[in-house]
Amino acid sequence: MIESIQRLATSITIENSISILNIDSLEMKKKIIGKNGINIRALETLTGVEIIIDDNPDYILISSFNPIRREIARLSISKLILDCIIYPSRIEEIVFISEKEILKEIFYIGKKTIIDMGIRIIHPELIKIVGKMKYRSSYGQNLLQHSCEVANLSSILSSEIGLNIKFAKRAGLLHDIGKVSDFESEFSHAVLGMNWAKKYGEHPYICNSIGSHHDEIEMKSLLSPIIQISDTISSSRPGVRRNHYDSYLKRLNDLEILALNCNGVKKAFALQSGKELRVIVESETIDEKKIYKLSRDLIIKIKNKVNFPGEIKITVIREIKSLEF
Repeated sequence: MIESIQRLATSITIENSISILNIDSLEMKKKIIGKNGINIRALETLTGVEIIIDDNPDYILISSFNPIRREIARLSISKLILDCIIYPSRIEEIVFISEKEILKEIFYIGKKTIIDMGIRIIHPELIKIVGKMKYRSSYGQNLLQHSCEVANLSSILSSEIGLNIKFAKRAGLLHDIGKVSDFESEFSHAVLGMNWAKKYGEHPYICNSIGSHHDEIEMKSLLSPIIQISDTISSSRPGVRRNHYDSYLKRLNDLEILALNCNGVKKAFALQSGKELRVIVESETIDEKKIYKLSRDLIIKIKNKVNFPGEIKITVIREIKSLEF
């Protein structure tokens, strides 16, 4: 096993929640902010990030615990800078285009990873999930990097004891797909990942190794302990993980889910490390009177269900559009 580990050398990447976008002029910063802050508010509302602009003329900071949102915001601002045309309706168009491009990028990343791993014939939905792993982390460790490492280590260990190398690599890559879920689930990530693997036609041995790598179900083949061992090796190397990071992300995600479960809520974004919860509602469902009730209900739910030190600012946004020709 020591020899197998020595054969696999990978760099370590620790995830953070800030993206930096270089800007070459103070004038462009003013355009991004807009008159009375109208443009920056539109950007933050549409992308669900916090945009930090200070006196430094060389860059702006994009803050969010969700890497996909950060990338959409970064791409959108980059496009707006190239256009030099920045106003709210144009921002909405650009954000929509950027979201489509990110979805294509996610599929491309998934497909490239599958090809690089030598894996053939896999469901398109699993390709998307693998692509999304680039934008997820586990205790600060990039999930796609970790999964590729587990896949390679599993194939090396399997070759040493005569197991199917292709099965091992496939199971290793897919073992943490349950962590990509955007919504709260009654299942753990291992069992959720196993259910997805079953749904998309993976071999029973692969499904079992995904579901059992944290001992939540019984192991039914020699492949399962190989995946478990490889996962442990990858995640336990010094400096790879920050144990507090996942609990921080879960706390912010819980805040958003709490709001999204309320009737009439379209989007919810936890900002400023969870100190602000920005809620966007459907104007057809929530009128002005219901906004106040919704904010009070959220305050009660947060106090009862979320363990968070300090106060949380709740901002409810109800937007009305009027188009005339």
